Amino acid sequence: MSETFHPQSGAETEKLFHRRKFLEFLSASPVVAPGMVSALAGLSALGTDAAMAQSYDVLRQSPGNVGEIIDSPSQALNVFDFEPAAKKALPPAHYGYLASGVDSDETLKANRAGFEKIRIRARRLIDVRKIDTTVKIFGETWASPIVLAPVSSQAAFHPEAESAVARGAKVKGHQMILSTVGSTSIEDVIKERGAPVWYMLYPTDDWAVTEALVRRAEKAGAPAIVLTVDRQGGRNTETLFRERRLDTRTCSDCHTPGFKNEVSRKPMFDDIDVSKVTNLYGTGMTWDYVKRLRGIVKGKLVLKGIVTHEDARKALDYGVDALIVSNHGGRAEESLEATIDALPEVVQAVNGRVPVLIDGGFRRGTDVIKALALGANAVCIGRPYVWGLAAFGEPGVTAVLAIMQREFETIMRQVGATKLAEITPASVSRA
Repeated sequence: MSETFHPQSGAETEKLFHRRKFLEFLSASPVVAPGMVSALAGLSALGTDAAMAQSYDVLRQSPGNVGEIIDSPSQALNVFDFEPAAKKALPPAHYGYLASGVDSDETLKANRAGFEKIRIRARRLIDVRKIDTTVKIFGETWASPIVLAPVSSQAAFHPEAESAVARGAKVKGHQMILSTVGSTSIEDVIKERGAPVWYMLYPTDDWAVTEALVRRAEKAGAPAIVLTVDRQGGRNTETLFRERRLDTRTCSDCHTPGFKNEVSRKPMFDDIDVSKVTNLYGTGMTWDYVKRLRGIVKGKLVLKGIVTHEDARKALDYGVDALIVSNHGGRAEESLEATIDALPEVVQAVNGRVPVLIDGGFRRGTDVIKALALGANAVCIGRPYVWGLAAFGEPGVTAVLAIMQREFETIMRQVGATKLAEITPASVSRA
């Protein structure tokens, strides 16, 4: 799983809870006109992270009572609202898998905290009535620089899994990356999205399996193979282990020991002999492995998990076509380094020779513009769209993407950028 998660802080959750309780009290009051409740809802959001960028006129907000947890995508003010709804919908172990970082989750938290150190420089008196958020990577034009990161086993979150996600991505033309251990085949995902998707490769430790996976993905139309390189050292997902203790289901009904059993329900391994595989992540991979993979990948080869200038430069030496700055959503190692902090040195090392993408804690349109200002070509989100999927299926995915895109377009206008090329290092400053 990529991507990227920071649970709402206690203070944020408490603030949201009290605001909603206050509005519920007002709606029941005989001295407050019903039409004023929606106005007060908007005013109460001003000056907080929940301010409604979607409408400057608070009276346009439709009235209605919203509890502590939203029960419809339309009630969400931001993507954080989807996480409690997802937790409510999921079994404890499945939510724990989604929420977990490693060790004490400090790197997971650092991914979010990194954005707080970057300020946005607003510009005035620029005509921003028309803006263009398209980005062109590998000759393909995407409607938005917001990409859906690979997240494994999505049937654990919703029965329609990656098919629902692909349909959500199709609505506004977002690109997506499918995981090797996704619950849906690449053929079906491409069919649902109506366009090619990238394929994230867990290589295994059997080269024959690696070749078979690459051949299938490229035959289906994947223009890029994304090799994950940040899962070689093992990990300690304590949050998952704690949540799993609360799960009363018999997990062995679905999870039985052995690699063959692990991937038996993963369609990308259909008709592939996995009898010699002992490890999904290819522990023991070196740069020679990248060279060997480069020799069989006919399209673009992307490395996901690069966080240093040394590895970025070396990747170029081995013919890699793009990089994704990633710490697996705070799930790879407890480094305490946010990906947004690692981004500048990677961008400087490649010096425009290949595209650089990034994931890790992206939740706001302002997060997206900060990454683009620091040199990223696109941004990948993971947990937010899975929260939407878990809570509401395809409509939840669509709503999450719509919210982040709307926030991104709003902040683009505030910095005076009418297209992505006008988002530059001058758009931000360090706190």
